[in-house]
Amino acid sequence: MDAEVRQTERTGPGRDRAYDVVLFGATGFVGALTAEYLARHAPAGCRWALAGRDPGKLERLRERLAALYPGCADVPLLRADASDPAAVRELAAATRVLATTVGPYVLYGTELVAACAEEGTDYVDLTGEPEFVDRVFVEHDARARETGARLVHACGFDCIPADLGTYFTVQQLPEGAALQVDAFVRSNALFSGGTLASALTAMGRGPQAMAAARARRLHEPRLPGRRVRGPLGVPRFSRETGTWAMPLPSLDPRVVTRSAAALERYGPDFRYRHYASVKHLPVAVGGAVAVGATAALAQLPSARRWMSGRWGPGEGPDAERRARSWFSVRFVGEGGGRRVFTEVSGGDPGYDETAKMLAESALCLAYDALPQHAGQLTTAVAMGDALLDRLQTAGIRFRVAAVN
Repeated sequence: MDAEVRQTERTGPGRDRAYDVVLFGATGFVGALTAEYLARHAPAGCRWALAGRDPGKLERLRERLAALYPGCADVPLLRADASDPAAVRELAAATRVLATTVGPYVLYGTELVAACAEEGTDYVDLTGEPEFVDRVFVEHDARARETGARLVHACGFDCIPADLGTYFTVQQLPEGAALQVDAFVRSNALFSGGTLASALTAMGRGPQAMAAARARRLHEPRLPGRRVRGPLGVPRFSRETGTWAMPLPSLDPRVVTRSAAALERYGPDFRYRHYASVKHLPVAVGGAVAVGATAALAQLPSARRWMSGRWGPGEGPDAERRARSWFSVRFVGEGGGRRVFTEVSGGDPGYDETAKMLAESALCLAYDALPQHAGQLTTAVAMGDALLDRLQTAGIRFRVAAVN
């Protein structure tokens, strides 16, 4: 089915707006990579635009794109500041899908997601911040359900490989059975200044994050007749992968368990655990100590500012370094007397592949025939098979390694 046919099947608010996709934060490090991906892969007739607060930077980005892809010379440029409610409301009202790379989201994302919920505009971001996701649910999920907006967070390496990888793994297991899935993450990639800023902000907001999580629990409906769990787990040697498994307290398990709670295909009793996979024990221990020390320092505002200043927003690894980067997430799924080993893998996870994931998520919401859900959703719930197909076509590998 081609893009034009899929677009005519799209129902809901916003289908007749000026743009199909607007990329906000386009001049940042990942934003520019996402813009390049859209320049190469947006379907013919796609009405997309670049948005940000600095017209000069937007113009220079468009010039770079036009030098590579002459058709980009006329891509519209839209000025908006994330802290200006009227400007972001106007931006949200102009498009069917708004994709944003501007973080830390807990500081710069509130007005944008609120505008999308009010305007019935589909929204995708790259947040890995649990506090922001919980606050959006409490404050905007109900309104988004009323307007038909789909608010889909974590549409990059946080948390698509874990979420859609688990979704893919569950499809290989028997229906109606209690299921368990463990994920083991490996990568050799570097991070950017924006990623560092978001991580340090999240680490320094422990009390606020706990308060947001408590508020969410008060608003979330019960799950009658089913059980979904995402325990942290403990460090251990994984015989399945031949590596040391270190628990990762990231947003990924929360996203996966919310997919499981929403989709009955995950069975009556589902458990998910999320690990970093490390070959050598000294490296695993050293990594845990480094993360703990960084988290402790992040409690001090002066230390946060110093660490953030080491690598500023908009900076990141160059193309040569990214070309050498890779990621792999291996899954071990069990249930109903069956055991399956699956893997999601690709190139540079934090930037090249994240830009691909965000762009394909936005295009999926704009063009594909999808389940009629609204509100705050995960990628598996909002897009499921359609996004899985897109990412496989785009070169991210989902495979079954073995079945017992």
